[in-house]
Amino acid sequence: MALLKVLLLLGLGVSVNSDVSLQKRIIGGQNCDDGERLYHVRVESGNGTHMSRCVGSLIHPQWILTAARCWQFGSGWTIVAVLKVHPWTATQQRQMIQQAPVIYAHNGRHHDLMLLKLETAVRDVPFARIPDCNNRLKKGYVVQLAGEGATTTGPNNERLPPNAPIPAHLQCVDMKVSQVSRSLQTHGHKFLASAPSKDVCYGDVGGAAMYNGMIYGVISFGGTDACQRPTAILDVCEYLWWIKHTTGLK
Repeated sequence: MALLKVLLLLGLGVSVNSDVSLQKRIIGGQNCDDGERLYHVRVESGNGTHMSRCVGSLIHPQWILTAARCWQFGSGWTIVAVLKVHPWTATQQRQMIQQAPVIYAHNGRHHDLMLLKLETAVRDVPFARIPDCNNRLKKGYVVQLAGEGATTTGPNNERLPPNAPIPAHLQCVDMKVSQVSRSLQTHGHKFLASAPSKDVCYGDVGGAAMYNGMIYGVISFGGTDACQRPTAILDVCEYLWWIKHTTGLK
């Protein structure tokens, strides 16, 4: 029951009918290189009628790092991790998440950070490297975000509709850190990033913010309104000890 209340407070991934994709996300991005972000994981939740999508990063043979709000709960809901979605191939791997998520908690409060454990270890996908926290992000640093949304808005500068198909290429976008060490009691330690005419939205939640080839952040949203600049990102360095303790990473 406690976990249920926590997830209600954190907010859920956006649920949609099973025959449509999520609202488009990346605005002002470009195709990611085929040799990067191989650790990108699509996190799909469904109950036969509704589905939602988030993003995660493979950081260990059996562990995916993502946002806590991506966990769907309730009777009939299942969650599946889809690996090898980038570059686009026919060899995607799907694993149903069988174990309960591990959500970060401190002083009775849960933060918007979660680890999902795979039943079968993955040996043929490169992992996202954990950060060098001796070199913390500073204001003005540029981080790379990614998602499966479209690169442009519609003809009248509106967002593309929910039924637009997922493009064949993962989209990458660079944003500049505008604020660091923003501590929010109910969601966690965050930094903010933004760039002119660039944005991320619902379905990109849980994705990696990369700097110098390492995962320094996990995309989150701190309020009821998403898709608004600047983008809120969980600061991985603030949770690195917990990640290492949970996963066994050195």
